[in-house]
Amino acid sequence: MIVRKLRLRKGWSQDQLAELTDVSVRTIQRIERGHNASLETAKALAAVFEVDVTTFITEHETMSNLEQEKATSAASEHIEPDEAQALEYAKGVKDFLSGLVAYVILAIVFFSIRGFNEPILYWVFGGVGLWLLVHGLMSFEVVRLPFQGLERKLAEKKLGRKL
Repeated sequence: MIVRKLRLRKGWSQDQLAELTDVSVRTIQRIERGHNASLETAKALAAVFEVDVTTFITEHETMSNLEQEKATSAASEHIEPDEAQALEYAKGVKDFLSGLVAYVILAIVFFSIRGFNEPILYWVFGGVGLWLLVHGLMSFEVVRLPFQGLERKLAEKKLGRKL
Protein backbone atom coordinates (compact mmCIF):
# COMPACT_ATOMS: atom_id res chain seq x y z
CA MET A 1 0.00 0.00 0.00
CA ILE A 2 2.90 2.35 0.71
CA VAL A 3 4.18 1.86 -2.82
CA ARG A 4 0.92 3.10 -4.29
CA LYS A 5 0.90 6.10 -1.95
CA LEU A 6 4.47 7.06 -2.85
CA ARG A 7 3.86 6.46 -6.55
CA LEU A 8 0.77 8.65 -6.59
CA ARG A 9 2.58 11.34 -4.62
CA LYS A 10 5.20 11.45 -7.38
CA GLY A 11 2.49 11.38 -10.07
CA TRP A 12 3.84 8.25 -11.72
CA SER A 13 1.89 5.46 -13.41
CA GLN A 14 2.59 1.82 -12.64
CA ASP A 15 4.32 1.54 -16.01
CA GLN A 16 6.62 4.46 -15.22
CA LEU A 17 7.50 3.04 -11.81
CA ALA A 18 8.17 -0.39 -13.31
CA GLU A 19 10.50 1.19 -15.86
CA LEU A 20 12.34 3.24 -13.23
CA THR A 21 12.85 0.22 -10.94
CA ASP A 22 13.51 -2.23 -13.76
CA VAL A 23 10.81 -4.66 -12.59
CA SER A 24 7.64 -5.80 -14.34
CA VAL A 25 4.36 -3.94 -14.12
CA ARG A 26 2.87 -7.13 -12.71
CA THR A 27 5.33 -6.98 -9.80
CA ILE A 28 4.32 -3.39 -9.03
CA GLN A 29 0.65 -4.41 -9.13
CA ARG A 30 1.24 -7.31 -6.75
CA ILE A 31 3.14 -5.14 -4.29
CA GLU A 32 0.43 -2.47 -4.38
CA ARG A 33 -2.14 -5.16 -3.56
CA GLY A 34 -0.22 -6.05 -0.40
CA HIS A 35 2.20 -8.78 -1.43
CA ASN A 36 5.73 -8.60 -0.05
CA ALA A 37 8.51 -7.26 -2.22
CA SER A 38 11.68 -9.25 -2.71
CA LEU A 39 14.87 -7.76 -1.30
CA GLU A 40 16.06 -6.70 -4.78
CA THR A 41 12.72 -5.07 -5.60
CA ALA A 42 12.64 -3.35 -2.21
CA LYS A 43 16.12 -1.94 -2.82
CA ALA A 44 15.08 -0.65 -6.25
CA LEU A 45 11.93 0.94 -4.84
CA ALA A 46 13.89 2.50 -1.99
CA ALA A 47 16.37 3.99 -4.44
CA VAL A 48 13.65 5.41 -6.69
CA PHE A 49 11.58 6.87 -3.85
CA GLU A 50 14.67 7.90 -1.84
CA VAL A 51 13.53 6.15 1.34
CA ASP A 52 14.96 3.45 3.58
CA VAL A 53 14.71 -0.11 2.23
CA THR A 54 12.93 -1.26 5.41
CA THR A 55 9.92 0.76 4.26
CA PHE A 56 9.14 -2.03 1.81
CA ILE A 57 10.36 -5.09 3.73
CA THR A 58 8.20 -6.34 6.55
CA GLU A 59 9.21 -10.00 6.58
CA HIS A 60 12.94 -9.27 6.94
CA GLU A 61 12.61 -7.17 10.08
CA THR A 62 14.33 -8.43 13.19
CA MET A 63 12.35 -9.43 16.28
CA SER A 64 13.73 -6.51 18.28
CA ASN A 65 12.43 -4.07 15.66
CA LEU A 66 9.02 -5.74 15.75
CA GLU A 67 8.90 -5.66 19.55
CA GLN A 68 9.96 -2.01 19.61
CA GLU A 69 7.30 -1.15 17.02
CA LYS A 70 4.62 -2.99 19.01
CA ALA A 71 5.60 -1.15 22.19
CA THR A 72 5.49 2.18 20.38
CA SER A 73 2.12 1.46 18.79
CA ALA A 74 0.67 0.20 22.08
CA ALA A 75 1.75 3.38 23.82
CA SER A 76 0.20 5.54 21.10
CA GLU A 77 -3.08 3.60 21.17
CA HIS A 78 -4.21 4.87 24.56
CA ILE A 79 -7.96 5.38 24.84
CA GLU A 80 -9.17 8.35 26.86
CA PRO A 81 -12.06 7.85 29.31
CA ASP A 82 -14.48 9.91 27.20
CA GLU A 83 -13.53 7.85 24.14
CA ALA A 84 -14.16 4.65 26.10
CA GLN A 85 -17.59 5.91 27.16
CA ALA A 86 -18.44 6.86 23.58
CA LEU A 87 -17.35 3.43 22.34
CA GLU A 88 -19.38 1.72 25.05
CA TYR A 89 -22.44 3.83 24.13
CA ALA A 90 -22.00 2.99 20.43
CA LYS A 91 -21.69 -0.71 21.24
CA GLY A 92 -24.89 -0.59 23.30
CA VAL A 93 -26.79 1.12 20.49
CA LYS A 94 -25.42 -1.35 17.94
CA ASP A 95 -26.42 -4.30 20.14
CA PHE A 96 -29.92 -2.86 20.53
CA LEU A 97 -30.34 -2.31 16.80
CA SER A 98 -29.09 -5.84 16.07
CA GLY A 99 -31.62 -7.22 18.54
CA LEU A 100 -34.39 -5.12 17.00
CA VAL A 101 -33.63 -6.43 13.51
CA ALA A 102 -33.55 -10.02 14.78
CA TYR A 103 -36.88 -9.47 16.59
CA VAL A 104 -38.57 -8.10 13.48
CA ILE A 105 -37.25 -10.91 11.27
CA LEU A 106 -38.31 -13.60 13.74
CA ALA A 107 -41.75 -12.04 14.18
CA ILE A 108 -42.30 -11.95 10.42
CA VAL A 109 -41.15 -15.55 10.00
CA PHE A 110 -43.18 -16.99 12.90
CA PHE A 111 -46.35 -15.06 12.16
CA SER A 112 -46.04 -15.98 8.47
CA ILE A 113 -45.67 -19.68 9.28
CA ARG A 114 -48.17 -20.00 12.14
CA GLY A 115 -50.59 -17.24 11.20
CA PHE A 116 -52.14 -14.64 13.47
CA ASN A 117 -54.41 -17.12 15.25
CA GLU A 118 -51.76 -18.43 17.67
CA PRO A 119 -52.09 -16.62 21.05
CA ILE A 120 -48.76 -18.02 22.27
CA LEU A 121 -46.94 -16.02 19.61
CA TYR A 122 -48.48 -12.82 20.98
CA TRP A 123 -47.28 -13.68 24.48
CA VAL A 124 -43.78 -14.61 23.33
CA PHE A 125 -43.26 -11.67 21.01
CA GLY A 126 -45.00 -9.32 23.43
CA GLY A 127 -42.59 -10.32 26.20
CA VAL A 128 -39.55 -10.10 23.97
CA GLY A 129 -40.83 -6.78 22.62
CA LEU A 130 -41.15 -5.42 26.17
CA TRP A 131 -37.60 -6.53 26.94
CA LEU A 132 -36.43 -4.91 23.71
CA LEU A 133 -38.14 -1.66 24.66
CA VAL A 134 -36.37 -1.58 28.05
CA HIS A 135 -33.08 -2.50 26.38
CA GLY A 136 -33.52 0.37 23.89
CA LEU A 137 -34.30 2.88 26.64
CA MET A 138 -31.15 1.84 28.49
CA SER A 139 -29.02 1.78 25.31
CA PHE A 140 -30.03 5.30 24.34
CA GLU A 141 -29.60 6.34 28.01
CA VAL A 142 -33.21 7.47 28.41
CA VAL A 143 -33.43 5.26 31.51
CA ARG A 144 -30.38 4.79 33.70
CA LEU A 145 -30.47 1.94 36.19
CA PRO A 146 -28.18 2.01 39.26
CA PHE A 147 -26.24 -1.14 38.31
CA GLN A 148 -25.23 0.11 34.84
CA GLY A 149 -21.95 1.51 36.23
CA LEU A 150 -21.30 -1.63 38.28
CA GLU A 151 -18.83 -3.15 35.81
CA ARG A 152 -16.64 -0.05 35.84
CA LYS A 153 -16.80 0.20 39.65
CA LEU A 154 -15.80 -3.45 40.03
CA ALA A 155 -12.88 -3.03 37.62
CA GLU A 156 -11.69 0.09 39.46
CA LYS A 157 -11.96 -1.72 42.81
CA LYS A 158 -9.95 -4.67 41.46
CA LEU A 159 -7.28 -2.36 39.99
CA GLY A 160 -7.22 -0.10 43.03
CA ARG A 161 -7.38 2.99 40.82
CA LYS A 162 -9.65 4.90 38.48
CA LEU A 163 -9.93 3.76 34.88
